[in-house]
Amino acid sequence: MIHILIADDDPHIRELVTYHLQFEGYTIFQATDGEEASILLAEHPIHLAIVDVMMPNKDGFQLCKEIRDDYDIPVILLTAKDQLVDKEKGFAVGTDDYVTKPFEPKELLFRMKALLRRYHMVNAEKIKLHDTIIDRSSYEVDCNGQLLMLPMKEFELLSQLASYPDRTFTREELIQLIWGADFTGDDRTVDVHIKRLRDRFAERTNDFSIKTVRGVGYKLEVAKK
Repeated sequence: MIHILIADDDPHIRELVTYHLQFEGYTIFQATDGEEASILLAEHPIHLAIVDVMMPNKDGFQLCKEIRDDYDIPVILLTAKDQLVDKEKGFAVGTDDYVTKPFEPKELLFRMKALLRRYHMVNAEKIKLHDTIIDRSSYEVDCNGQLLMLPMKEFELLSQLASYPDRTFTREELIQLIWGADFTGDDRTVDVHIKRLRDRFAERTNDFSIKTVRGVGYKLEVAKK
């Protein structure tokens, strides 16, 4: 499950963003100021932070710098100001993106997904699912000490699902992410590749399972051990 921190002293903004992100399946942690956000960052695994610039106790610039110094997660700064000097300061302290209020929740969501995808591709070279390790750099899967070389599309599909455990992907999303916008086949291609992955790992491990979400798509669940 992807954990998102929302740090904003405006309760309406927090509730608006929380509503839309929870609908997408994200787990949300809310902070009313920078100090509370720092505590949440220390206590919980956070994958992305949405930070308001103007907050009491510790402002967004200070919090962003702290995140950049101590954590390896993407940051989106929110501000009511649309001034070049604020954006310059935001990028100087390490923000990855900048959204000006008022904003469309869907735009924020698109920017979040792009950052999460970029961070996973750049930073998470190895995805560990108990005794199963997916190595993005070598395109190998180590399953209980046995090295597997999967066909490329199967590997990319497994990596995509494993990067976001418990998140449901529609077939259309998986087509876009794995096969690309120019793909001319139909979404049954996803079903075929999912079946192949299930068959490959069914007898090898119970570290994870790929679940069908009826009428929607697929998600990967990590076994609780």
